[in-house]
Amino acid sequence: MRERTQAPDQLEPMTQQRLFDSHAIDSTLTLESATRVDDKHAALVFSDGHRETYDLRFLTGELSDTAVFPAPEPWDAELDQGHATFDWQRVRKESSYFRSSLDAYLRFGYIILHGVPTDPERILEVGRHFGYIKETNFGRYFEVYSRPSGNDLAYRSVALGPHTDNPYRSPVPGIQLLHCLVNNTSGGLSTLADSLKVLQQLRTEHPEGYELLKDTPVRFRFVDAGTELITQRAMIQTNDEGEPTGVHYSPRLDALPFLTDTETRQFHQARQRLGELLTDPAYEVRFALQAGELILFDNSRVLHGRTSYDSNEGHRHVQGCYLDSDGPRERFASLLKSSEPKGEVA
Repeated sequence: MRERTQAPDQLEPMTQQRLFDSHAIDSTLTLESATRVDDKHAALVFSDGHRETYDLRFLTGELSDTAVFPAPEPWDAELDQGHATFDWQRVRKESSYFRSSLDAYLRFGYIILHGVPTDPERILEVGRHFGYIKETNFGRYFEVYSRPSGNDLAYRSVALGPHTDNPYRSPVPGIQLLHCLVNNTSGGLSTLADSLKVLQQLRTEHPEGYELLKDTPVRFRFVDAGTELITQRAMIQTNDEGEPTGVHYSPRLDALPFLTDTETRQFHQARQRLGELLTDPAYEVRFALQAGELILFDNSRVLHGRTSYDSNEGHRHVQGCYLDSDGPRERFASLLKSSEPKGEVA
């Protein structure tokens, strides 16, 4: 309670940042007295001399720590894609509609925008609307079309299984955007799968293997003529409570870790089953991304891929870019604040 003071001489009103070092509070501090003022306020006196009338509603909020963000909702192939599909022109103009798109992203880990103009670099405008562009060795954005000289298999017409982009990077890009400019092929279907739903099944089937994938560092490596990036991280990504939030998964870029014979087989069996589930029609959705459509997805939670296509059949051109992961949450919180009465915000 002493740390959570709201007194103006203790807390700067504009920034809501402390004007004192809470880490320096005497560990022998005691509450000398607590006097009821009314149903919503109490006067507290502390042994360090601090006196303040506290708003008990504020303290209740601190205890409950109620999240303002929508909770993730694991999904499978039965999800109605309409719940995650939005009109870009309305998203950029209507704040309530934009908030709905952010709500869907936070719940499902992805959204699809249609009506996005196909002129060059439009993807950056969309990206900046949802967060902050993350530049990498691929640039602010990258071009995905078939070319023999490309430094990644994405720049071929071959099939790409479900994967996480850049698991070799620290930090891994949080969000990816893929914007279709041209699609004149019958192949090249986009695929998506929710790792949260898949991990529920994997945890039930292979509890020991699941724990190995969660706790064992794996080496991920990318190399081309001018770049080499290597890092080690577990394949299953978790939050502070140990619950899964996504995966680091790319069979093209990882290396089997050194374990005992028994653990190696358990690890591989779990890894193998994870790959099978991610491509199981019960969990994976497939669709043709058409010109003017854009997918925005959590790079670790929602794994993406592509079926093969014949580049002689027609041109397929997609632009991509990355965002830091906190952008949509910041935008969502800002829209919540802007919709509240000014007195409540203050």
